[in-house]
Amino acid sequence: MILDIGCGRNKYPGSIGIDNNPDTAADVLCDLDRPPYPFRDSVFEEIRGVHVIEHVGDVMATMKELHRLARPGGVIVLVTPHYTDFSSWCDPTHRWHLNSFSFRHFGDDNAGFGYYTKDKLKERRVHVRLLAFWRWLGFEFLVNHSRRFRRFWEYYLCFLVRGKVITFELEVVK
Repeated sequence: MILDIGCGRNKYPGSIGIDNNPDTAADVLCDLDRPPYPFRDSVFEEIRGVHVIEHVGDVMATMKELHRLARPGGVIVLVTPHYTDFSSWCDPTHRWHLNSFSFRHFGDDNAGFGYYTKDKLKERRVHVRLLAFWRWLGFEFLVNHSRRFRRFWEYYLCFLVRGKVITFELEVVK
């Protein structure tokens, strides 16, 4: 089963959609800021959140809830604007501005901050889409080619070679 959180009007085909707005394609109405969501533990093979994680009140609580709902080995796919993109800042409903390392707290070393969460996610893939000019010059390939170069880009180049959208594919470890 696939869960589409914050599905809006464009629910992922074949998924169960949840949203807090009744004017959407949601199958279940619920407030993403008020876990637990109305599902049993470990039932979803895939959980998708396209342009929704930047809107929630508490990213860590939301990720904890998604971890609870996903099966061991399941995948959480999140799409969000990169914090250097104009769209990250022009929407007044965006509460968070994320980069390609924003979910490292769920990794093996907890980014050195093991006290934030015990839930584990393994980074399967992170893909950063850059603004068209930089994509045409080949920077997008370099940024996505290695984690080391992506870190260099985030630290030193991202305000010049700006990001557009980040797609995270995170495997649930239980």
